[in-house]
Amino acid sequence: MKAEANIEQISRRLRPSLVAYFLRRVRSHAEAEDLTQDVLLRLTQLDLAELRTADAYVFRIAANLLADRARRNFIRSRFASDQAATEGFGVDGLSPYRVATGRRSLATLAKRLEDLPEKTRTIFILHRIENINKRALADALGVTTKTIENHVGRAMAYLMLFREDGE
Repeated sequence: MKAEANIEQISRRLRPSLVAYFLRRVRSHAEAEDLTQDVLLRLTQLDLAELRTADAYVFRIAANLLADRARRNFIRSRFASDQAATEGFGVDGLSPYRVATGRRSLATLAKRLEDLPEKTRTIFILHRIENINKRALADALGVTTKTIENHVGRAMAYLMLFREDGE
């Protein structure tokens, strides 16, 4: 109960100063109020009895919140400018959703490749992923280029079945 009274006392005493402090820096009354609330919320998580000067600590919290806000805004603006820079060039932006979808697709592809017979999987990976041409691959494996084409075709047909099913 004493801690609540202590925080309430600090809040009544410092709230106007905190709002003014934030208002000079963020130029938005609503955001200044939100940041003030964040400072007071963080105070509730501390043992105020251990603090010698609560006022200095409160304004240290406020300064740290502004620094965090500036870092977040910098990252957001850099991401937005990167998106805008690639927009006119037909380049897809690298969004978290796109990264997650790509990882899921790669995991599914790897799982489907494991289902293929070993020779077909090896030929497919060497030709389609490692970009080894058919002639060099055929010579290395002691088979014809037609055999390479057949294995790659079987693997592609198998993988396309799952793509059409949406798996």
